[in-house]
This record gives sequence, structure tokens and C-alpha cells, in this order.
Amino acid sequence: MALDESKDTDNKYTVDNFQYVVNKDFMEKVKPIKIDFTAFGFKVSSGVDFSSGCSSCSTTGSCCS
Repeated sequence: MALDESKDTDNKYTVDNFQYVVNKDFMEKVKPIKIDFTAFGFKVSSGVDFSSGCSSCSTTGSCCS
């Protein structure tokens, strides 16, 4: 998760007055995305299983499979 400006290749979502910008191709690969705010900060969950050793997805939409 990072601060970013919206681009033509992004979808914008507004939930509880927070605006989220997600690359369209990236969203197709990791949907659904769930963002929760906990006592420790933001927790991001997605449809990608990172327990197989994959630790990140790039901003271009490339994820471990």
C-alpha cells in the first residue's frame, strides 16, 4: 500500500471517506482485496495466497503464483 495519484489504468474506490486507487490489471489478479484498520495499522488481505513463499506483488500487477 502506498500513496499514489490516480491514472487512467486505475479504479478508484471510496469507502468510509477513504479513497483507494488500485491498478485495474493488478486488481484482476489479486481480487478480492480487503483493507482493515487495526490497533497496529492497516491490514491488507487479498485473493493471493502469500504463504507459499511469495512476499509481494509489483505495482505493475505481477504477483507470485
